[in-house]
Amino acid sequence: MTNETIRIGDLLLTRRVIVCCGAGGVGKTTTAAALSLAAARAGRRVLVLTIDPSRRLAETLGVTRNPPRPVPLPADRRIAAGIEAPGSLDAWMLDPKRVADESVLRLVKSPEDAERVFSNRIYQQVSSMVAGMHEYTAMQALHQLVSEGRYDLVVLDTPPSRHALDFLEAPGRLARFIEGRAFQAFLPKGDGLIARAASALLHKILSAVFGHDTATEFVSFLSLFSGIFAALNADVGQMRATLGGPDVAFLLVASPAPATLIEAQFFQDKTRELALPFRAFVLNRSRAFDTQRVDLDGSMLGGDVTPELRSGLDKLAALAREEKLAIARDSALLEELRWRAGEGATAIAVPELPQGADDIGTLVTVADVLARS
Repeated sequence: MTNETIRIGDLLLTRRVIVCCGAGGVGKTTTAAALSLAAARAGRRVLVLTIDPSRRLAETLGVTRNPPRPVPLPADRRIAAGIEAPGSLDAWMLDPKRVADESVLRLVKSPEDAERVFSNRIYQQVSSMVAGMHEYTAMQALHQLVSEGRYDLVVLDTPPSRHALDFLEAPGRLARFIEGRAFQAFLPKGDGLIARAASALLHKILSAVFGHDTATEFVSFLSLFSGIFAALNADVGQMRATLGGPDVAFLLVASPAPATLIEAQFFQDKTRELALPFRAFVLNRSRAFDTQRVDLDGSMLGGDVTPELRSGLDKLAALAREEKLAIARDSALLEELRWRAGEGATAIAVPELPQGADDIGTLVTVADVLARS
């Protein structure tokens, strides 16, 4: 049974974190931006934390690729969006390496220790990898921003992949790795004869495979970063607990395309498996709004209709019938998603916008639809 009292507009006013998930290409980042605009227009201090917005959307929000800190919406765009104090909107395009570097600076004991980490080639390669780092650093950045209390609401746009919720399972995986025998075997040992011999043997094996310099840097990286990983893991674990609480809402964005619906159902199942507060499907680019369309017929043209005009009308009528079929399909799909959402959740539709949503005016249109839903 669907809980009819659940509204996106209420979530925007009451939650501290909203997480947008979904497949690539469904308008997830645009939805996250529009949600943020709607909340800011309602007077909340909002941050939208995104991964890789389209170039035009990034320009609309005033986001560059690697800003060191969240960037306020430029004044002219803030005015155009109708955002007034105390409402505000900042945006930040997440850079995994920058988040990792700042975490090191925050956790090491001295600038010298930080420099040793930054100059380590193993760290440079690990912190620059996109696979896996986006999810983990997103969680770390989210924890830091929520802990600071600077924002009333943080909207997180997750990476566009089937593994976008992997960052929620990262703490357990990382803890098992750090505590595991394979990891511990490579860490520097005590002064005992057996411990020194074991470390020397492992270093010899690594040197034979990778070369002496790489082996030394690898062991040094593990030694330097093991404590940092443990501290980061505590932060991420705390954020994971927060994301399961009542101040958070997970929204799953889809489009009418069958493949994206399958992904949305996968994400919903994943949120249930991880005991996360799923609250809504957002059916983007939907025609469920166009239910007032009328049928085309000859009576619209009056009495005298030439054969040419009749032929043209017949062709338009065929197109109109296709449109009505699409409207019926999307309306039925929306009802199905509402049923699937279950108790405590809902499904809403966002209209198809042929011109796209890469300007403030169109984003405000989408924001108003979401706020009223």
